[in-house]
Amino acid sequence: MDSIEQKPLITVFTPAYNRAYTLHLCYESMLRQTSKNFKWLIVDDGSTDNTKELVDNWIKKDNGFEIQYIYKENGGMHTAHNTAFENINTELNMCIDSDDYMVDDAIEQIEKMWNEFGEDKYAGIIALDIYQNGKVIGTELPNQKYIKMYDYYSKGGKGDKKLVYRTEIINKYPPYPVFEGEKYVSLGYKWLLIDQDYDLLVMNRPLCVVEYLEDGSSKNMFKEYMNNPKGFAFLRKLHMKYDKTKRRKFITCIHYVSSSFILKNKRFIKESPAKLMTIIAIPFGFILYRVTFLKSKQKS
Repeated sequence: MDSIEQKPLITVFTPAYNRAYTLHLCYESMLRQTSKNFKWLIVDDGSTDNTKELVDNWIKKDNGFEIQYIYKENGGMHTAHNTAFENINTELNMCIDSDDYMVDDAIEQIEKMWNEFGEDKYAGIIALDIYQNGKVIGTELPNQKYIKMYDYYSKGGKGDKKLVYRTEIINKYPPYPVFEGEKYVSLGYKWLLIDQDYDLLVMNRPLCVVEYLEDGSSKNMFKEYMNNPKGFAFLRKLHMKYDKTKRRKFITCIHYVSSSFILKNKRFIKESPAKLMTIIAIPFGFILYRVTFLKSKQKS
């Protein structure tokens, strides 16, 4: 009797935009994985370099795992995530950016933890990112079985973390919105919604090696603020509903006011879920708006 081919546990997906020069590091880390219980999905967000040719050559090789390539018109990182989630059919998924790569036993460690502790009450796993020198980005995770991600950050946690989500859960919530003329909405939108309903299992060890490139969004946030004010205002209004401390909510209001000045939105107070605090934040938000404007010009 022929054996039935088992579906991989996890899809590792990589949004890519003109990153052929660095994508090979991600691919090589896939080849080094001690477990091949995954597939790799590359979502090409409108690249004009040789990304497609590069990936086509990799697909032809005997890699030990499936590679899937999808091309879409350029719309920004969040739209590439939307496309990925529409096409993932494995139980788990994890994003590895095109300028990052996995540690050699990442898939094996995810398998072990999920097989032992994975339950419906958990949205997935939160783990560490590290620099190329092995140093943990930000702070380590607390020594406990599970956490809510935003509780971790509200209690002083810092730095990017690697998130492994159940595909069923990530698709339970609305896709990232698309605003005309803009190409950025924070990926934290879905994470914040999921955080209201589910915990994440804690893996206090690294899964991903991160490099912050000069052309990455992390290095160009002031430009992102100026170019995508609708997306940022949208996220700030969501945070106002869920921020757990007055201090955090007030900071959110300052950023919301700043984005509203960029938008020239005269209705921002009426549209705010925290109107009084937004009014109080206006002078601080105007200062942030001016700083953002000047800093974005310096990056030009």
